[in-house]
Amino acid sequence: MRILVVEDDPVLLNGLKVGLGLSGATVDEVSTCADARAALASSRFDAVVLDLMLPDGSGLDLLAALRARDDATPVLLLTALDDTGDRVRGLDAGADDYLGKPFDLDELAARVRAIARRGHGRAGPTLKAGGLELDPATLSATLDGHAVTLSRREFAVLSALMERPGIIRSKAEIEERLYGWQEEVESNTVEVHIHNLRSKVGRGVIETVRGLGYRLPGPQ
Repeated sequence: MRILVVEDDPVLLNGLKVGLGLSGATVDEVSTCADARAALASSRFDAVVLDLMLPDGSGLDLLAALRARDDATPVLLLTALDDTGDRVRGLDAGADDYLGKPFDLDELAARVRAIARRGHGRAGPTLKAGGLELDPATLSATLDGHAVTLSRREFAVLSALMERPGIIRSKAEIEERLYGWQEEVESNTVEVHIHNLRSKVGRGVIETVRGLGYRLPGPQ
């Protein structure tokens, strides 16, 4: 997953980045509404973790602006534990979920996976394509029931392809899943990961569509 975290507390922000990163996500972190708007305008995210109180405005205003332009990116609000009013306003403004502070990082990661899964139109927690199965909660993969060892970025590439079998994913789309908003992209990273994945799951599983990108075969 590619997640944008909007939080102005530097200690909490770092903890969120590390914790979500350990769960397999690529995390972009910003601390103001202005930087969040810039990130959302230039990149696509599977989910946003949004604090309500930011130094240059309200997270609710940012959420309202997101929904006003028909941006359906799933949003989880971070709220004060006992502030029911903020929760209600946030959900009515278009938030997909909320979590009160303080919170457990494992619960946060699970909630983010859930809203991202719904955002992709999936009901089940795992990704399946043919004999392949990925479990985002455990970062585990199996092929015909046998465990397959994948690096975090190999898992991210395969997830991007398995989310929409039959749909071509461009190199740029896959790179967005691997690198943060302001990270430098290595020119041949995607090709290297595709090569490694084919050696682990079979050469015929991932198709190259010349000049366009990569895909997994769609349902027959």
